[in-house]
Amino acid sequence: MLKVGLTGGMGSGKSTVARRFAELGAVIIDADQIARDVVEPGEPTLAELAEAFGEGILLDDGSLNRGELAKRAFVSAEKTELLNSITHPRIEQRTEEQFNAAGDAIIVFDSPLLIEMGQSEAQDLVVVVHTPVEVRLDRLVESRGVDREDAKQRIAKQISDDKRLQFADVVLENSGTEEDLVRQVDRIWERIIQPLNQIRQLQVDH
Repeated sequence: MLKVGLTGGMGSGKSTVARRFAELGAVIIDADQIARDVVEPGEPTLAELAEAFGEGILLDDGSLNRGELAKRAFVSAEKTELLNSITHPRIEQRTEEQFNAAGDAIIVFDSPLLIEMGQSEAQDLVVVVHTPVEVRLDRLVESRGVDREDAKQRIAKQISDDKRLQFADVVLENSGTEEDLVRQVDRIWERIIQPLNQIRQLQVDH
């Protein structure tokens, strides 16, 4: 098993990189998807959240009203800690299960909070997708229809690019085209990730 941590700021192009890694044969573990899965209807996490924050956080169909939960959970440090105490253990458990199920594969752990959550240390290689903030803002507005001021505020809440780059073993620069980015992914797959995986396999075999 080779663990590759993949991260990048909002609008950096991280999803494109993850998609290309999957095409090359990596197993993708998506931290955002896990966080969504553990609060699906029928999951114990959702029942605990409703008990802690009130039935008002549920929509008519029984699914989570994320906006309402945010209003109730981020009003104080204590409430936020309560939210984290319910969700984080289940997210960690589900993440560990997916890592264990992947076997000897090359695993790409796609996590926007890889650095903030202290998960980078557990990876064999950390790949950071770096895109200047102004370029990210333009792309978010043009391709996703995100309000520019809203995008600015959301990016400002994330760690700085400089801080993120301090943890990078490999940096993918995404100021150009999507094709340029994919070529970079192919290059590091061939020159760095596959050789590292071969070394890891030899170590395991011996």
